[in-house]
Amino acid sequence: QVHLEESGGGLVQTGDSLKLVCRASADAADIRSMSWFRQVPGKDREFVATIITFMNFTHYADSVMDRFTISRDNGKNTLYLQMNNLKPEDTAVYYCAASGIYLYGGDVARKLDEYDYWGQGTRVTVSS
Repeated sequence: QVHLEESGGGLVQTGDSLKLVCRASADAADIRSMSWFRQVPGKDREFVATIITFMNFTHYADSVMDRFTISRDNGKNTLYLQMNNLKPEDTAVYYCAASGIYLYGGDVARKLDEYDYWGQGTRVTVSS
């Protein structure tokens, strides 16, 4: 059982930056893909970005392209999301997710049921 814990959320202003962190438990060796999702009340959980473990494959939602960067430190079992030029519409609870399979391509990475583990989320609020 892999445990994921997010941190780094907070209240910022439009145009500011934040870096989210997701720490995975030590038994995360079988994780092949990790992603960030976000959710606002009353809406479905939305794909943000994905990264394939030990490869340079990344994929982003159009809404965050060129503003957000996903990365992973495999040695530390840690996933990051660098968020720049934040907008009010980025306000949401951000979740870290991990999968035991290679989620190549945006279509498959967007499917919630492809993920085996989820964190509890960290809240990001962007004021206008």
